[in-house]
Amino acid sequence: MLFKTKYHKYILSIFYLFSLVGCQFQDPYKNHGITFLDNRSKKLFVQKTNINDVIQILGQPHSTSLKDDKTWIYIERVLTKGEYHQLGRNILKSNNVLVLEFDKYGVLTSKNLLNKDDIRKINFSKNETDNSITQKSFVEKFLSSIKNKMYGNRK
Repeated sequence: MLFKTKYHKYILSIFYLFSLVGCQFQDPYKNHGITFLDNRSKKLFVQKTNINDVIQILGQPHSTSLKDDKTWIYIERVLTKGEYHQLGRNILKSNNVLVLEFDKYGVLTSKNLLNKDDIRKINFSKNETDNSITQKSFVEKFLSSIKNKMYGNRK
């Protein structure tokens, strides 16, 4: 042993105790959105549940559809730490999206729960749109270039 004292057994047992206290039995995870979205979605029934019931069970939607306000979207995303061979990087444990559609009376007409495998199968458009609102005018471009030249010479 490195040290031989009268209390070395006690010191080692305290060291082991502290090292075991630091161990975690649950996976550390970061949650974004509504927890246990799939379990909560099982409480929603098509043609029976209305908007008020959905708000009571899930809360306000994260976003609504761009086309109409009758399509609500809820999100759940859970990240956990990777194993030793992945050097502790975050790994996507679950990524659920719940899409609810209501009729004009506020009754649930369709419920669609997408998990991370379903989301990978969705094809997105490759087209891009130009945003003319955020483009800078000539004066803004000119002043920003002068500012960059002024502060660029500083070191």
